[in-house]
Amino acid sequence: MDGGGYCGHHAVTAPLKIVRAQKQYMIDTMGIEYLDCVSNIAHVGHCHPQVVTAAKNQMATLGTAQGFMNESLNKYVKQLVNHLPDVLSVCYLVNSGSEANDLALRLARSYTNRKDVVVYDEAYHGNLGNLIDISPKTYKRMAQGKKNFVHVIPYPDTYRGAFRDDDPRAAEKYVMEAERIISQATISGSSIACLITESIVVNCGVIIPPRNYYRLLYNLIREAGGLCIADEVQTALGRTGESFWAFEHYGVIPDIVTTGKPLGNGHPMAAVITTREIADSLGEYYSTYGGNPVACSIGMAVLDVIENEKLMQSAKAVGKTLLENLALLKDKHECLGNVRGTGLCLGIDIVENKASRKPARELTQSIIYSMKERHHILLQAQGPNQNVITVTPPMCFTQLNARSLYTALDSVLTACSHHGSHSVEMGSSVVQRPVLSLGDLGNLDEEEVEGPEAKRQRTSYDDVD
Repeated sequence: MDGGGYCGHHAVTAPLKIVRAQKQYMIDTMGIEYLDCVSNIAHVGHCHPQVVTAAKNQMATLGTAQGFMNESLNKYVKQLVNHLPDVLSVCYLVNSGSEANDLALRLARSYTNRKDVVVYDEAYHGNLGNLIDISPKTYKRMAQGKKNFVHVIPYPDTYRGAFRDDDPRAAEKYVMEAERIISQATISGSSIACLITESIVVNCGVIIPPRNYYRLLYNLIREAGGLCIADEVQTALGRTGESFWAFEHYGVIPDIVTTGKPLGNGHPMAAVITTREIADSLGEYYSTYGGNPVACSIGMAVLDVIENEKLMQSAKAVGKTLLENLALLKDKHECLGNVRGTGLCLGIDIVENKASRKPARELTQSIIYSMKERHHILLQAQGPNQNVITVTPPMCFTQLNARSLYTALDSVLTACSHHGSHSVEMGSSVVQRPVLSLGDLGNLDEEEVEGPEAKRQRTSYDDVD
């Protein structure tokens, strides 16, 4: 669930000291500018002037007033809920994705009067105690292990999983496996309260389920008496390009939707949206700081920027051309096993060779390190083997940024193949032209026509009133 952090072994061995950020760029203490392909929580761009102005103006007026309604709260909730199906009409505002998922669990358990939870293997849904219990990615590395009320099903990985993309019945077979596991739990006396999943499974390596998968899985869970929770912390607000929420790709409506810090462009805010019937089962709920005027003002500014700057449409166009060009790299480089995703939520699966599809973790870290050191591009790895390079940048990421990412990655992968090992030479590199032109560059700002290592002249966000 929680995303946007810059992590990896390379960041430990050569840490960055970031002091400033603008749009899709981060600047360190030496004044070096990095292209940020990681920070999905800076959803509309680092320090966006409209968001900064909204925060400053509201902070100068009213920060929080416990127990009182405020105009910004009502206005923001209405604006957010308008982006959801009509049945999802009750919104709780909280402070983090972890808090949102914790509340979603409470709602599901209160409504069903049950406790058991179905999750994906290697899933992560937050760092509170209740969420660690249902996050295999976390509890597997702790002494506590898996608790009896947690039921783990395989995530639908059609590249490396048991049922692959050449199988037209892959979705059905993954759901049949889930049905087997849930049936065993039921026979043992368990009763399912809910399923919680990312709609596109970013934490497991940007896994894109087959189109009919969630329809089948949601039916299975509901037949077992459980609710369906969509964790949209990393995939909401138009990031996938096709729709405002990732679950919309699959033609399903969850019972509960959660999302997190991208709502506030990194400001601590999150939301849980559900039906009136489910909300009524919980009774009174109160968050001291959730829905405070500052957060609501920031949230409205973020929604306005997404619409006014057409960021969802941009994510679709930029993501499509980048994915097409990464597919060409896959044909060119033996270590690039698979590219997948939609919009500005992409995964690059690094392998030892295409035939085995065996994850190449060390090589992945070398690639990410070299991209940072030689090309000033920030990336991170996800998935159980930490071999899937994820591309989840701020939504203002442009076609020219995509070109820079493509050419740099091609250069680094070429260096890998020349040296025939899992190490990357740290010398100077020659950035090559892409095999395929990355889209129509006519919509780029004139100030961005320089390469990623050139010094750009921009209006400072510090000057915004």
